[in-house]
Amino acid sequence: MFSFLRKKPDRPVIYKRPEHCISRKNIDQDALRVLYRLSSLGYTAYLVGGGVRDLLLGRAPKDFDVGTSAKPNEVKHAFRNCFLIGRRFRLAHIKFGDKIIETATFRQDSKTVGEIIEHAAEGPFEDNTFGTPQTDAYRRDFTVNGLFYNIKDFSVIDWVGGMKDLKKKVIRAIGDPDVRFQEDPVRMMRAVKFSSRLDFTIERKTWAAILRRHSCILTAAVPRVCEEVFRLFSFSSGAKAFKMLWRSGMMGDLLPELASAVDDAGGEKCALWRMLEVLDECDARMAKSGCEVSNALRAAVLMTPLMQRDGAKGGSGRKVMGTMQQRLKMPKTIYFTAALLLESPRRLAVSPTKGKSRFVHSKDFLDALDYNRIVARATGRDETPLNEWADLYDAAMDANQAETESRKKGKTNDNT
Repeated sequence: MFSFLRKKPDRPVIYKRPEHCISRKNIDQDALRVLYRLSSLGYTAYLVGGGVRDLLLGRAPKDFDVGTSAKPNEVKHAFRNCFLIGRRFRLAHIKFGDKIIETATFRQDSKTVGEIIEHAAEGPFEDNTFGTPQTDAYRRDFTVNGLFYNIKDFSVIDWVGGMKDLKKKVIRAIGDPDVRFQEDPVRMMRAVKFSSRLDFTIERKTWAAILRRHSCILTAAVPRVCEEVFRLFSFSSGAKAFKMLWRSGMMGDLLPELASAVDDAGGEKCALWRMLEVLDECDARMAKSGCEVSNALRAAVLMTPLMQRDGAKGGSGRKVMGTMQQRLKMPKTIYFTAALLLESPRRLAVSPTKGKSRFVHSKDFLDALDYNRIVARATGRDETPLNEWADLYDAAMDANQAETESRKKGKTNDNT
C-alpha cells in the first residue's frame, strides 16, 4: 500500500558492455560529441530516457537526450552552439544544424504525497532543484525510461529495474503510480502511448491507478494534452492507443461527445477502431516514402463516429470538430481542414460530374480522398466513385505538367 515509502537501493545495477546491445555506431554523432565534451571537462554525462530504451530494443531513437551533473550555465559555457530555454527548469539546447541535443542537469526527487495534496490547486507539480543521477532516475515516469548509458565505460546504469521490465515488455510507473499521476496527469497518456507504440503491457498497479485517476487529466495544461493526443497516432499505433484511451476513461474526460458516440456505436464493436487501423496502415506506407499523415486527416478520422451520429441530425463538420477544438484548442488550420474532410463524402461518394470536378484542384483534395478511402475500407463501402475521382486527379496533374513543360519549351524557343 505504501510502496512510495520503500527504501531505494543505495547502488544501481550496472550492465557492462557485453551484457547489453547498445553500440556507439547507433548513437547520433552529435550526441556523442556532447557526451565526450562534458566528460572531458570532468562532469558526469549520460545518454538518458527514451533514446536508451529504444537502443536496447533495437529501434532507431527519434531523439537523443543527455543528463549531466553540469549546471545549465556550465553547459552553455562548454558549447558555443548552446542556448538555454525554460523558466521553471533551465534546459540546454545544443544545436547542430537543424538538430538539437537536449541536455538537462540531473534533477531532484519529487515531492512527498502530503506536499502534492497541499499544492494540488496550483496544478501539476514539477520539482526543479538539481540532484544526482540516482534522484534523477527516480523522478522519471516509467522504469523503461529510467535507464542511463555511460559513455565512459559503455555500461547501462539501472536504478529503477528498467532492464527487467524491458525484457518483460512492461510499462511500470516509478514509485507510487497514484502519486506520480497526481504530480503530472499527462503521464497517464504517456503510459498509453508507450504501451501501444512498443506493444508493451501496462503493469497491473499502474493501470489500476490510471482507472482511478483518469479524471486528473483535466487538470493538465491543455497545450500539452493536445500535443499528446496527436502523438498517440504516431508510429502507426493509433488504433491501440485510442482504444486504450477509451477503456481508461480518459477519452470520456477529454472528448466526452466522441466517447458517447463510440458507446452509442457499440463500444468495442465501434467502426472507429477499424478506421484507425486503416489509418495506421496508411501512415506506415507514407512513412516508408518519408512522408507523414496530416494531423487534420487524423483528427477527422478520430471524430468520424460523432459525425456519423450527429451528421444524420443535421450536424456539420465544423460543429463536430468544434467539440474537439473547444476541448483541445488545436490549431485553427487543423480544425478547418478536418471539418472539410468530414463533409467531403457528400462530394466524393458519387462519381465526379463536370460542375463538381474542380475539387481535384483543392489543396485538401488528397487528404479528402484518403479520408474517404479509410472510411470506405473500414465500413465495406464501394470505392468505385473514389477511383474515378483519383483518375480525374491524375489526369488533371498530367495536364498541368504538360502545360508547364510546354511553357518552358516556349520560353526556350523565344530566347533562341
